[in-house]
Parts: sequence; structure tokens; C-alpha cells
Amino acid sequence: MPTVDDVLAQVGEFHLFQKQTFLLLALLSAAMPPIYVGIVFLGFTPEHHCRPSPGAAQLSRRCGWSPAEELNLTVPGPGPAGEAFPRRCRSYQVAWNGSGLGCADPLAGLAADRSLLPLGPCGHGWAYDTPGSSIVTEFNLVCADAWMLDLVQVAVNLGFFLGSVGIGYVADRFGRKPCLLLTILVNATAGVLMAVAPTYPWVLLFRLVQGLVSKVGWLIGYILITELVGLSYRRTVGICYQAAFSVGLLALAGAAYVLPHWRWLQFAVTVPNFCFLLYYWCVPESPRWLLSQHRHAEATQVLRLIARRNGQAVPAALQCLRAEEEAGEKPNPSFLDLVRTPQIRKHTLVLMYNW
Repeated sequence: MPTVDDVLAQVGEFHLFQKQTFLLLALLSAAMPPIYVGIVFLGFTPEHHCRPSPGAAQLSRRCGWSPAEELNLTVPGPGPAGEAFPRRCRSYQVAWNGSGLGCADPLAGLAADRSLLPLGPCGHGWAYDTPGSSIVTEFNLVCADAWMLDLVQVAVNLGFFLGSVGIGYVADRFGRKPCLLLTILVNATAGVLMAVAPTYPWVLLFRLVQGLVSKVGWLIGYILITELVGLSYRRTVGICYQAAFSVGLLALAGAAYVLPHWRWLQFAVTVPNFCFLLYYWCVPESPRWLLSQHRHAEATQVLRLIARRNGQAVPAALQCLRAEEEAGEKPNPSFLDLVRTPQIRKHTLVLMYNW
């Protein structure tokens, strides 16, 4: 009795149908970088300094200072060895509305050495030297709150971990295609909601949701394309599928250059994901999974479609198709399978080390 690999060897292991499906799923892989490394652009931290107090701003207007003069006369300079922390996170704690302050050097009358003047946290926010915006500039994730930017990426990686843990069971239980479409929908919706999130906690929540489903969707796409091609092409399409991720990195850099405002960038890299829902009509379910669920009629229908699109005759042995597993009952996989034999245990440890 023939297996799926036997049938694909006759109708085409990587012909027109598989090439079209691969290109479609490669687009899905190329759309992954904005979630994986998007924080580089969404959370860009520009040069910044404490915003002058109302008294200092009033003195600047009275004296007619330029922005550069206001910065040099009212904001602490770099610390020892060029350290920028005092300028970024400290401000002079002086009474700027005092009548004794002059325009030439307003702090000279208070201390001969500026380093002796008391410093305190920025009490009036920050000014950022950038024409655009980022999560950092909008929610002031600098100085004492700089750790909150790292928390955004922690949420993504936590989502990756939790989602990846259950991907095997979910894809085997409900099928590759339904899970793929569901993760696409949730990922795109969460991405748009993040683009309009009014506060930092909402950004964190929607980024976590994207992490939960995006890596899962990427992995399902990988599984699906490798199960639709013949054995001799499986490794090649797997590598090329991951190479599409690198192409997505280049596209992300270009999009970030054109769109310096983080909300527009997030919106631009998210909305195209809704187009992937059209895969409902373009990408079939894995015939291997259908056979593992004893849905032989549907598996046969998918293989007939592949044969027709590849311009090949339908093999006569298609009606006798069987799954690769010859056991009388469906296998019951568990996490112990990753370490059950010396060979698979070695592969598991190697992959864990690589990641």
C-alpha cells in the first residue's frame, strides 16, 4: 500500500503546486520579523534630556536663547568620562524664577562650579532629539523606567515559549490549516490593537498575545510546507522557508526608515497579515495529517488536487493510500518522546543548545 511520499514521487515532489504553496507560506515567514525583532525600531531610544522647568523655559524666552543655548545653560552636561546619564536623567534643582539669574550664565551666581549644584530627577518629562516617535518617547521609558522597554520584549519571548510548548498538541489535534488561520487572525488583530493602544500596559498585553500566536503560526507554516513536498525536497524548503525570515528583516528595516513613527510602523507591518486569511482558499490541509486522523477521502482529494495542478495523472494506487504509521492505533505522543532514545535525545539537546 502506497504512502503519501510514494504518491508525491509520482505526481510531483516539488512541482508547480508545491512551488506556489511554498511562495505563499514564505510570505508568512517574511512577516515574522516585526514581532521577533520589531522592538529595535518600535522601542528606539533617541538621545534625550530633561525638559526644562517652567521657570527655566520662561527665562529662556526672556533671554532669547536658542534651543542649543537653552540646553547648554539649563541642563547638566555629561558626567565623568563622557557619561551621559546626568544630562539624560537629572536636572538642576534651583529656583529658575529667581530675580538674580542673568542671561549670560544664569548658574554662575549660584555656584562657581556647576558640579556642586544639587541635581534631582526630571520633574517635567523629557525632550527627545528625534523627528519621529517610539514606545520609549511616547511613554517615557527612560532612566528609572528604562526596564519597562525590556519588559515588552520579555512579554514577546514569554509568549513564544508558552505558544511553542503547546504547538505540537494543537496542530495534531485540530489540524494544520485551522490552527494556521486562527493564529493569523489573532496575531493581526492584536497587532492592530497594539498600534492604537492608549497606555503602556495595553501595549504589553497585546505584545504578549502576539508572542503567543505568532511563533505558533510560523511553526505551523513550516510544518505544512514540509508535509506537502516530497522527501527529497523537505530539507530544502525548510531552509528556504527560514531564509524568507531574513528577507523580512530587510523589508522591516526599509519600512522603519520610511515610517519613523512607531504607531504607523506597527500598523503598516501588521495590516498585511489579514491578507494571509485568504490562504483558506489557497493552501490545503496536510494530507499526512488527514491520513493520521483516518480522513482518507479528504487526503485523497488533496492529493488529486496536487496531481491536477502539477499536470500529472492520478495514480491508480491512490485509493489504497495509507499513513506512514503502520500501527493499528493512533500514536499517543508525549514530551518524553524527545528523550526516549539515545539518537532523538542527542538531537533534542543539540537543538536546545543551538536555540
